[in-house]
Amino acid sequence: METVALGLLLYVVALLTMGGIYAVLALGLNVQWGFTGLFNAGIAGFFAIGAYTSAILTTLPADHSDRVFGAELPLPLAWLLAMLTSGLIAVGIGKICLRLRSDYLAIGTIGIAEILRLFFKNEAAVSNGARGIPQLPKPFEHLPQPWEQLAFLALVIVIVAVLYVALERALNSPWGRMMKAIRENERAAAAMGKNIERRRLEAFVLGAMIMGLGGALMAHSFKFIGPEATEPLMTTFLVWVMLIAGGSGNNRGAIIGAVGIWAIWSLTEIMTSGLPPEWAVRASYIRIFLIGLLLQIVLQRFPGGLFPERSAVLVQADRSKRAPAAAE
Repeated sequence: METVALGLLLYVVALLTMGGIYAVLALGLNVQWGFTGLFNAGIAGFFAIGAYTSAILTTLPADHSDRVFGAELPLPLAWLLAMLTSGLIAVGIGKICLRLRSDYLAIGTIGIAEILRLFFKNEAAVSNGARGIPQLPKPFEHLPQPWEQLAFLALVIVIVAVLYVALERALNSPWGRMMKAIRENERAAAAMGKNIERRRLEAFVLGAMIMGLGGALMAHSFKFIGPEATEPLMTTFLVWVMLIAGGSGNNRGAIIGAVGIWAIWSLTEIMTSGLPPEWAVRASYIRIFLIGLLLQIVLQRFPGGLFPERSAVLVQADRSKRAPAAAE
């Protein structure tokens, strides 16, 4: 009985930990899309930069490994450098791609993300190629179970809380209001003397840095990073679903959407694991279908997500008040 209870506890802790890491990624996307309207479909690229940078900076090349570079830096320093690396690369990408708009920006960013992902997959001297980088250090791994996972979950919760408070302050500051103005009407914001390109680049870089942190956290949570971990399905599509379902433009919605969708994704894995063997290959596609169906149901009922942006709520309430008056 105690073994079952411990297994259930570890499962719930792992579920919440992964939900928290995805919340970091969703908050990064919310800075770009929710605040500024930047359609970034290349989350996987910045995820990979953060994950591989942290992995390289915290491990030495193993025997019989093709990897050349490596270090044994402390985890906090490696995570900070992973964020800075993601930000620096985002500056170069942003200067090229942010001149594009809407779906063209999405095409540009997803193309560059694939270039970055394939670079890490094929450059064995940097990333050990398709074999990936194993034996990454994990915070609190010296503690016995379940305290190791509980301590790591607490660390993830603290990081999410710090990001939430910082982004809430930024959103409610003049900078955040300016970003919303750019999102709603670039021409009007430019007419007021705002440097549109610079502000869009600021949001793009800030979001990329947060995504890099999310990649680093996930790599050290698994103690491994390889090409399979950077697939767009898990690091782009799923993050977008989390943000849209939770409510873009609302940091609380981004967090709750990430935890909720990840919980549903995990439950669908349990559901599809009981399918007959001939359906095993199709299980992942069934899960995608279920997530897509859920997103459609949510958006039909809540067009702005479960927790829509406050301004959108106020606009909807104002329309509701005007409707009876118009009918009279």
